[in-house]
This record gives sequence, C-alpha cells and structure tokens, in this order.
Amino acid sequence: MKSVSQELSPQAIKESKIYREWSMTDKEYDMVVDILGRLPNYTETGLFAVMWSEHCSYKNTKPVLRKFPSQGPQVLQGPGEGAGIIDIGDGQAVVFKAESHNHPSAVEPYEGAATGVGGIIRDIFSMGARPIALLDSLRFGPLSHQRTKYLFHEIIKGIAGYGNCIGIPTVGGEIAFDDCYQGNPLVNVMCVGLMDQKDIQKGQAAGVGNTIIYVGAKTGRDGIHGATFASAEFNDEEESQRSAVQVGDPFMEKLLLEACLEVIQNCPDELVGIQDMGAAGLVSSSSEMASKAGTGLVLDLDQVPQRESGMTPYEMMLSESQERMLLCVKAGQEEKIKAIFDKYQLEAVVIGRVTDDGRYRLFHKGELVADVPVNALAEDAPEYEHAVIKPAYYQGQDQDQYHAQEKDVNRILQGLLQQATIASKAKVYQTYDSMVRTSTVLGPGSDAAVVRIRGTKKALAMTTDCNARYLRLNPERGGQLAVAEAARNIVASGGQPLAITDCLNFGNPDDPDIFYEIATAAQGISEACRLLNTPVISGNVSLNNESNGQAIYPTPVIGMVGLIKDLSHVTSQDFKHAGDLVYLLGEIRPDFNGSELQVMETGQVSGTLLDFDLDQEKANQAAVLNAIQAGYLASAHDISEGGLGVALAESCFGKNLGIKAKWDREAVDLFAESPSCFVLSVKPEKQADFEASCQAKLTLLGQVTDEDQFYLEAKDQSIDLSVSVLKELWEGALACQLEEQAHS
Repeated sequence: MKSVSQELSPQAIKESKIYREWSMTDKEYDMVVDILGRLPNYTETGLFAVMWSEHCSYKNTKPVLRKFPSQGPQVLQGPGEGAGIIDIGDGQAVVFKAESHNHPSAVEPYEGAATGVGGIIRDIFSMGARPIALLDSLRFGPLSHQRTKYLFHEIIKGIAGYGNCIGIPTVGGEIAFDDCYQGNPLVNVMCVGLMDQKDIQKGQAAGVGNTIIYVGAKTGRDGIHGATFASAEFNDEEESQRSAVQVGDPFMEKLLLEACLEVIQNCPDELVGIQDMGAAGLVSSSSEMASKAGTGLVLDLDQVPQRESGMTPYEMMLSESQERMLLCVKAGQEEKIKAIFDKYQLEAVVIGRVTDDGRYRLFHKGELVADVPVNALAEDAPEYEHAVIKPAYYQGQDQDQYHAQEKDVNRILQGLLQQATIASKAKVYQTYDSMVRTSTVLGPGSDAAVVRIRGTKKALAMTTDCNARYLRLNPERGGQLAVAEAARNIVASGGQPLAITDCLNFGNPDDPDIFYEIATAAQGISEACRLLNTPVISGNVSLNNESNGQAIYPTPVIGMVGLIKDLSHVTSQDFKHAGDLVYLLGEIRPDFNGSELQVMETGQVSGTLLDFDLDQEKANQAAVLNAIQAGYLASAHDISEGGLGVALAESCFGKNLGIKAKWDREAVDLFAESPSCFVLSVKPEKQADFEASCQAKLTLLGQVTDEDQFYLEAKDQSIDLSVSVLKELWEGALACQLEEQAHS
C-alpha cells in the first residue's frame, strides 16, 4: 500500500488510471470528475471506488432488486437498513439478514468465514436486537480435491470459532457440493435476532451539530478495498489479495454487542443513530448515515483510533477492520454514552459532527483531504441496465426427463445416502455450539431449526435453502423452488412463513448469459414470495463468483423465518412411534432432471425442469400446517434431494425405527425430486380426522415399525434393507470422503 508521500497526485491518477485496479471504469472516473468539477485526489478516488463497487452500490442489480416484493402488514423495516424487521406480536419483533463472505473465505478460509459471522451479527444488534441464532449456507467443490478438503475444514472452524466464542448458537444451515464451486466456494451466513419494537434503531446521522462517535476496535490496514475485492473475480495468475481479508476478534465483539444494546435500551433520547462499519468500513457507515438523514458530515481523522502507525486518510477510510460501530449522539450527551463503553473497556471517541450542507468533508493533520457531496457517495452510483436475452444453452435443452442407469433401487438408495450433499452433516454441526443460551428447541439436522421465544409459548423456525442445480437448468423456476423449499421446511417444523432474506450469488453480470440468470432467478423469487406472502426484507448480492472464467451455478440462497404460535406445534422430521401411519402428501412426478440421481450417475445436470405449480405448493403447505396445528401429525419432513426414498430413510434414522410400506408405482420414482411434497406420520387414532380434514392429495404408504428394516414394496421391485446399515452409510459418508483424501 502506498504511503501518504507516495500517493499519486490528481493528475497522475488520471494519467495512470490506477482507479482501474480498484474496479472503477474510465466512465465512472469521468462521472466523479463531473460531480466534483475537478480531478479527485487519491483519497477521494478511493472513496468513490469502494462506494460505487457492486458490493456497496448494487449498481448492476438495483433495477432487478426493486422488483422484489418488500412490503406487507408484518414488515416493520424492509431493505435499506442493517437488517429487516418483522412484527411477531406482543410488541416484539424478529430481525434477520444474510450476508456472503465468499471471496475472503476462498483466500483466507478461517478468517474469511469468521469475519463473515462477525459482520452479520453486528448488522443485527445495530438494529437494536439481541442475536439469538446463526445459520450458514455453504457450497464447495467435490471432496476429491485436496484444496476443497482444506477449505472445508478451515471454513467450518472459522464459523464455529466465532459463533461459539461470542455465545450465539449455530442452529442450522445447509452444505452442498458441486464442481462449479471448486475455485469459488460460497460462505453465506444468516443471523436472527429478537427485540422489543420500542428499541428499533436506524442508521442515520440526523440533527445538525450532533456528534459522531467511533466505538470498538482500533483501525488497522486489514480489509482495505475489501468491498472492491468482493466485487472482482478470481484468476490463478493474479496474486490473491490477502490484505483484503479482515481478522476477527469474537471476544471484542461480545463486549461491543453488550455495550451497544445497553446504549440502545438505556439511552433512547441520547442515541440518534447507529450503524455497523461493514463493507467499505468508515466511509460507507458514515456517508450512508448522513445521506439517509439528508445531512452532511465533518470528520477529523486524527481522532480515529489506529493500531498501526502512519496510516493515511485513504487507509483509514477504506479499512474493514472488524468489531467497529459508528454512533450519532445528541450534542452534549457524549459523556453519558462514553461512560457505558468505558464500563466494557471499549474505546468511544468523538470523530466528527453533523452539518447541514450535504457535504462529506475529511480533515487530517489540519488539512482538508476530501470534500465531496455525501449523496454522490451513498446514493448516486451509476446504475447499469443489462439486456436480458435467453442464452442458447437454455433454448437447446433436452425436453425429456433423465432415466436411471442403475436398475436395482436398493443400490440407488444406498448410493444416494452417501452423496456428499445428502449425507449427514453431523460431523460439521457437532463442532458448533447449537444449545448455548438454552433456547434451541430443534437444532441442526431437521428441516428447520426452532428457537423458543423466552417468556412466551411462541418459537421461531428458521432455515436456509437453495438447490442451484435447478437454477442451472431453469433460473426462474429454480428461484421459485428455492423459496418454496424454504417455506416447506418452515411449515414442516410447525411454523407460518413470515419473510425472507437472500444472498444472491452469481457470476459476472457483464456476461449476458449470467445476467439472464440473475434477472430471471429474481423474477422467480419474486413470484414465489408474492404468492406465499413472504416479502424480501433484507439481503445481499455477491457477483463475479468466477474462477478462471468459469462461473458458479446461479445460487440465490434463501433465508427464511417463520412463527410457531405455540410450542406444542413444534414438529420434527423423525418418525416417533411404531404403529404410526406413514403418508405421502402431494404428487410424485418423474422429476429427474437436476436430481441427485442424475448427478450421481452422470456427474452433471441437464435437461429441462417440469412445470411448477405455486398455487398447489401453497395449498399443500397450508394442509400440512393445519394438520400440525390440529395435533394430527407425529412428524413431517419435506421431500427434496433424493426424493421420497431418501426422505423416508431420513425419517427412520432419528429414533432408529423401521418402515413397512407399499408403493403403487415403479420403484425408481421414489427418487424423483418432485416439489410440494411431504412425508407425514400420523397416530392411528388420528387417522380418520386427519384424512377428513386434509385438503391435499394423500397416499397412505404404510406404517412405522420397531424393526431394523426399511421395507418398501413397489410395482416392479422392492427395497429391503437394514435401517441401521443405511444410517451407518449416511452418517459415515462425509467423514469417509474426508479421510480418503487425507490418506491419498
């Protein structure tokens, strides 16, 4: 990094075009010159480069994101703040958001994943909420690669290390494996918080003359240009930007969390606004707070706590050092706020004040080092309209559905249970503390995690979902299916879906094929959210997820939260008692394109997806939720990867029960991945009431047994296997694949 004496002059910046290294185009640089009416200096150029990066401005995706439904009677705060907020009654609210930390995790997997957790936690408590749960959604290349194995171990350790130390349970998530993530893993983290509605905060710097206070850790040189780093693609020939990856301290964050919540709850009149210093650090938090309030700011950078000597204004403003927050406090009330942070042994330093001129001015060593319109940084980034043209790939798809090569369904079931995406992830989630704070009702391993709301009979169900293979074959339908699966997981746990957050992970938006995926996936997500009444209240866009020119599958991860009205409605996927009746709710069709079976046998996905009926999805979900609330169901499990066969096996594993069933179809249809379907178990004495009340297609398959046997007689052949053997294959597969590589 250049020192202050080496910083290029405005003329040299123009001639050398150094801004291109910061992902700023010539056209964007010229726009800055027009805005300022002069050439920007080194610091100002850096400010615009990060604030106009895709990661901060969404310049390529804003036209798409505006189409998301974000309103509803339950929405207290939609997109635009640190996180979204939903009304859950009784004066309470749930706050949640998901963020990606893909590029940092590919370069420094432990710190990349850990700081991803730290950043999303700050987004939640900056809104006034106490974080109560973490979930993660991870994507890796095949475990046959040594590099993948290393990334897998370190990313899991990073998530566990930060979450466990700060004392927030990691209660759920998902992990999938595909070739397309080999050079570009995905690390998406979701945090859920709980709050009283009276404590809701906004990130704003309002009130002329009010004070800007910097709190938390000192600023270092880590994470400089992290936002632009997150907006670029990887190439083996280019040096990895390790300086762009931050270093986290969960113990510092725990103190910061408690101090900020104390200020929010005890100083409602003194605190004007609060925001996390996340992507683009001090410049994004401060300029966004002023822009939202319609004010200006003057900052004295000599006051910024620094842990390294000789830091330049450019470095201080762009650093993404962790565990830092920015507060706007009423003038004259600074000491009261400082006293709270002193109690937690945290720095709280006045670094500026609010002005009325709409300017963003930085002083360093008595000199004015930046003077730009605040809205130019926070609001006026260019927006790019991309053409949405259906690529040839989608026009030439095979209309036929895949046919299994293996004829023996016993072998198919055994094979599917050992696929890395389906296999038990217990080896992973056992490293997470899922029970800290003792509110977890259902932890990792069921359809959705469930956390009780203390002092009430209510609970929250939460999940992260996305099957990128479906999006690869049809982005719009795949987007619908991702939302629908998330909602099915919430419903199967006894919850009413409330809203979603998203992490939109895609390749380079300048590629028309990729932008088609972005636009049509967003359209599918919007359609599903409207019909299921789950507005998009927060989220994150992560583009340029490419390695050596190869893009990942479109992977818009959906994080969803639902409300369980009574703890007696909490339902898990495990069969409970021998003698219970096993039902299929919904209709199995030959949905084999994009399936685990197709990938297991061919190593890839191909063909078209069958039509998807959102109205039927909604009706089936309603039928399951009504049955749960009426007390008819002993278990519920949505059918996803591996189809009905895998869902039945997974339902047996929890309590080591067996099944005896009959299926009036060809056996291979057990592995079709049809949407809108559930496996349900019902006590015999509830059978008549359940069947009479159910408004969806039901098929009685058989009964739960207390024998160690998975027996299913189909039209053409039977599955007859030991449940304990199947469970052993399912539980041991991931460890086995990791071990194989360790010794290869």
